[in-house]
Amino acid sequence: MVITLAKTLCYTFESNRQLQQFILDNKLADFPQLLIQVFSGTIDISVIEQLQSLLNNLVPSATVIGCTTAGEISSGESLEGGIVLSFTILEKTSLHSSLFCHDRFTDSYKLGKKLGDQLINNDTKAMILFSADLQIDTQQILEGIYDVNSDVILSGGIAGDNGLFEKTFVFNNDNIISNGIVAVALGGEDLTVEVGSCFQWREIGKPITVTKSSGRIVYALDDKKPLQILKKYLGDTFINSLPKSGSEFPFIVDKKGEKISLFISKLLENGAIELNRSVETGDELTFAYPDISSVIDESLSSIRKLSKKSIDSIFIYNCIGRKQFMYDFAVTELSMLNSIASTSGFFSYGEIYSRKKKRPQIIGHSLTYLAISESSDHGKNEQSSFEYNAPDYMNTIMSLTHLMQASQNDTRILNENLAVSGQYYRSLFDNNADFVYSADLKGRFTSVNRSFEKTFQFKESDVLGKSALKFIKEEDIPRSRAHFLRALKGKEQFYDLEIANINGDVQLFQMKNIPITVNGEAIGIYGIGRNITEQKKIEEKITQMAYYDFQTGLPNRMKMTELLDEMIKRASKKKRLVAVLFIDIDRFKIINDSLGHSAGDFLLKELAARVQHLLPSGAYLGRFSGDKFTLILTKNVNEEEVLKTATMVIEEISNPFFFAQKEFFVTASIGVSLYPKDGKQEQELFKNADISLNRSKNSGGNRITFFTTEMNEEAMMRLELESYLRKALKKDEFFLCYQPLIDLETGKVYGSEALIRWNHPKLGLVSPADFIPLAEETGLIGEIGNWVLRSASKQNKVWQDKGFRDLSIAVNVSAYQFQQPNFLDEVKLALAESSLDPQFLTLELTESAMLRNIEYSILTMKALQELGVKVSIDDFGTGYSSLSYLRNLPINTLKIDRSFINNLSIDTTDIAIVKAIITMGHGLSVKVVAEGVETKEQIELLKDLNCHYAQGFYLNRPLVISDFEDQLGLEKGLLLTP
Repeated sequence: MVITLAKTLCYTFESNRQLQQFILDNKLADFPQLLIQVFSGTIDISVIEQLQSLLNNLVPSATVIGCTTAGEISSGESLEGGIVLSFTILEKTSLHSSLFCHDRFTDSYKLGKKLGDQLINNDTKAMILFSADLQIDTQQILEGIYDVNSDVILSGGIAGDNGLFEKTFVFNNDNIISNGIVAVALGGEDLTVEVGSCFQWREIGKPITVTKSSGRIVYALDDKKPLQILKKYLGDTFINSLPKSGSEFPFIVDKKGEKISLFISKLLENGAIELNRSVETGDELTFAYPDISSVIDESLSSIRKLSKKSIDSIFIYNCIGRKQFMYDFAVTELSMLNSIASTSGFFSYGEIYSRKKKRPQIIGHSLTYLAISESSDHGKNEQSSFEYNAPDYMNTIMSLTHLMQASQNDTRILNENLAVSGQYYRSLFDNNADFVYSADLKGRFTSVNRSFEKTFQFKESDVLGKSALKFIKEEDIPRSRAHFLRALKGKEQFYDLEIANINGDVQLFQMKNIPITVNGEAIGIYGIGRNITEQKKIEEKITQMAYYDFQTGLPNRMKMTELLDEMIKRASKKKRLVAVLFIDIDRFKIINDSLGHSAGDFLLKELAARVQHLLPSGAYLGRFSGDKFTLILTKNVNEEEVLKTATMVIEEISNPFFFAQKEFFVTASIGVSLYPKDGKQEQELFKNADISLNRSKNSGGNRITFFTTEMNEEAMMRLELESYLRKALKKDEFFLCYQPLIDLETGKVYGSEALIRWNHPKLGLVSPADFIPLAEETGLIGEIGNWVLRSASKQNKVWQDKGFRDLSIAVNVSAYQFQQPNFLDEVKLALAESSLDPQFLTLELTESAMLRNIEYSILTMKALQELGVKVSIDDFGTGYSSLSYLRNLPINTLKIDRSFINNLSIDTTDIAIVKAIITMGHGLSVKVVAEGVETKEQIELLKDLNCHYAQGFYLNRPLVISDFEDQLGLEKGLLLTP
C-alpha cells in the first residue's frame, strides 16, 4: 500500500493482535517520523499502559501523545467509549515531545514557560497540547508558551472522561499523569499549518460583579454566594451537570476590550465556584449562550476556505457541549472536514486555539482544528460548496435563541428608556465610575452607588439615614454645609474635599453638588465625587519635574531663575545686595569615566546634601546642570560674608566621600557675581557668575573668583576666538610643524610628531594651548583632527618618496575624535589618499581618551593594529588605574609624560617612576618614548635606563617642513633603506 506522506491513518482499537496487523499492513514501523495521537474513551490506566507497551514495541521511534476523552473522532465519525489511534506519517517535519506534571511547578505559567523553552526552536511552527485535570489553569500554561514564542500556533484540548466525572489522564510513550500536560512540537521549513475555530457567544442578562475572589476561585457575586446566582439563572440541572455543563453556558468578561469566556470547572462545598482562569474582584461577568445560527454560518465559511487549500491531515478538537447541543450539525461538520483530508481528534472540556501574534485561548463550545501539509504540490481539495439544512429540532433551538436575543435587546432598550425618563436617573448610580450619593433636605444619605461602597468600603446599609457631614473632617463641615445649602437653592456647586475611608486612608475628591427637583421643587441633592488624588500627585510630579532636579531634589535652572528674579525685585525695593554663586566640581568627568555614572550620581547627591546642610538662612541652593550648582545668597550680603560662605562650601566639598568601600576626594571651583554691581537682571548675573567660574577653573580649580569687568572682556575675546576658529580650516590658516623623534641607541631621527599651528591674519600665531581646548569644547576638534591626520600622512609619504623610506609619522588623536563611530573610516581614508604604508603611521591617544569607554577603545585599537597602524599611549602615568588596564591594551608605544622627565636629574622619585615605566614597557614588549627632554643629563639618564626613543627641545624644536627636510638631509645617508 502506497501512503502519501503527512497523511493520517485512523484505527479504532479492538485488540492487540489487530493493531499489530494494522501497523504491519501499513508498514508504519518503517517511517522514522511518526506521530501517534491516542484518544481513549476509557479511563482504565491498565488498558492505557498495555497500549503504551505495545506501541513502544511495534513502533519504537514513534512520538506518542494521548488523553482520555469525552468522545473520539476517527475519519470524520463521532465515537464514544472506544480508543482511536491516529497515525500521521511525516517526512520533512521534526517532532519534539514532552510531558510535565503540574505538581513540579509553583504555578501554571511557569510550567508553560518551561514547556516552551524545552520544545520550541527556530523551526517550530505548531504545538499540540492535551491537558488533564480541570483544576489546572491551562490558560496560564498557554500564556507561558506564548511568551516564549508568539509565532507558534497552539492547538489541542482539555482531556475528558466520557461523562464519568472521574479523573482524566494524558500520556506519552512512557508516562501517564492525571495532573499535567503532554505536548508535541511540529517544525520544519516544508510544514504548512492552517488553524480554525468556530464559536459565537451571545451575552444575556445584566452584568454580575465579582465582589470577592482569589485567583480562579470566586467567593461572591453581587455579594451573594455564586451557588445562589447559578440556581437563580440556570437551575439545579446545570449545577448537577458540572463541570460538563460549564462549557455550555459560560461567563463572558471584558478584559481590555476583548471578550473572554470563562467556564465553571468546579463547585466548591461552601457555595463558591472555581473557573478555568483567574478573575479579579470588580470584574463584571455576563452569562452567555451559543448563537447556533452564527456558529453554523462561521463553520461552513471556514470549511469552504479550508477546502481550497492543500491539506494532508486535519486534527480536530471539538467541544462535548457542542456535540450535545447541536448533535446533527456536529457530526455533519466532521464528515465535511473528512472530505477535505483525513481527520482525527476528540471531544474535550475546553479547546485550545491560537493564531500568530495573538494570545492563545481556552475557548469552549467550539470546534478547533489544526490542518497540516508537507507539500503544496498535490491537488487542492476543492469542492463546489458545503451546505447544511438544519433538522426541525435545531430550527426550534435556533428560533429560541433568536427569541432570547430579541428579548435581551427589548429589555436593554426598555432599561435605556427608563434610565432617561426616570426622575432619579438610577443609571447615574449604576454606571458611574465616580462615587454618587443622594441626600435629603437635612443632608442625610438616601442612596449610594457601588462606586461609593468600593471607594469608602462602607455598605449602603451602613450609611443610609446618617448625615453626610459625619464622614468628613470637622474643619471642612462649615464649607461643605454652605455648598449644600447653595445647591438646594439651585446653584450647582464645585469644590475639593479630603475624605477618609473606613480604614482612615484619606484621598482627595473633586465634589459636585446638584439639586434633585421633583415637580419644580428641591427634595435633596446629588453628590458626585471624582477621585483626583492621583491627578493631584501627577500635577505635583509634573511641577516637581519642571522645577526640580530629579537626582538631587534641588531646584533646577528654571526654578532658580524664577527665584532669582523674585529676590532681585525684593532687593531692589529694600536696597540690598544679592549674591549669585556658580559651583562646579573639578574634574568631575573623570569620576564618571573611571568610576561610572552611578558613582557620579552618588557624589552629586552627597555633595548637594553636605552643602545644603551648612548654608546660612536666606540661601537657596539649586542644580543648574550636570555637576554645576547655583547658590543664591539674600541676607547679610557683602563680599566678606560671601567669601566666608564660599570658603565653607569649598572646604566641605573637599572632605572625602566613600563609594564602594573606597575613599575619594574632589575639589570645586566657584564664581561669584553680585547684584546690582555685576548685573541687574537674572540672566546677566548668571552669565557673569559663569564667566568668573570659568576663570576659577582655568586657573587650576579649587578656588573662588569674583566677577570683574575684565573677565567679561576676556569672555568676549573667547567668543571672538571661537568665531575665527570655525572659519580657520576653510581659510587654510592651519599648518603643521614636525618635531623629530630620536632613536636613543643610534642617535638618529626615525620619525616625527605632527603638531598643529594656527596663523590668524589678525591675531597672528595663536597658541595651541588657547585654541585646542576651545576646539574640543565646541566639537570642532573632530574636523581639525581629521585634517591633521590627512595632511601629516601625505607629507610623510612625500618625504618617503624623496628617499627617506623608513620615516614614520606620529599624530595626536583627541578623545572626541577617537570616540567617533567613523574614526576608523577616517584613518583608512587618510592612508588611501596619501598612499602611506600603515606601518609608518602611529596614532597617539591619551589615557582619558581610552577610559571613556574602555571596551570600545580596545576594539578600535585592535582594528587599527589589524590595519597595520601603530598605537601609542600619550602622557602615560598621568591618568587613573594605568597599571591595571595597561596589560589588556593593544599598544605599540608608551610616551612618558614630560612632568616625569622635567625633574629627572634632581628628583629620585621621578627617576624611580621613569625606570618602572621603561622596565614595564620592556616586559610588555612595547617601545618607550620620553617626551619633553631638555638637557643632556636627561638624555644620558634615559640611555642608562634603556629607554628606546626621545623627543624634546634639547634634541629639536618643532620644525616647519623646510627646516625638517634640512634636518633629514644631515641624516639622509643613514635613513635610506639599503
